[in-house]
Amino acid sequence: MSHAYESPTGKIVWREPTRPLSEGPPPREINVEGVIFKRSYRAEQAGVPATKGWPIECVASGVHADDAQALRDEFDRVGVPTEVTADGDPVYRSPKHRREALKARGLFDRSAYY
Repeated sequence: MSHAYESPTGKIVWREPTRPLSEGPPPREINVEGVIFKRSYRAEQAGVPATKGWPIECVASGVHADDAQALRDEFDRVGVPTEVTADGDPVYRSPKHRREALKARGLFDRSAYY
């Protein structure tokens, strides 16, 4: 896995690990042509849902298209109104809404939520 580093001006550079993780964590800072770049966890987590880009359609927590109406009814019953596409995929409006909807269904995302 590559590590991202950010300059004071916001430029991002990626570096492959130069040693095994068993020898310790990657450096927090690197020097690139006299400029100090600090480790950017934000850039490394680009695949994690951010506060921008909402709403999102979630295929992973969806149901079969034949069960889409039942899922809509379930969201209404538990008090978390959520749009469900014809394909059975819930549409989450924000990270908070996603957390609430997953929790109401007894689901959780170990990587990011609840």
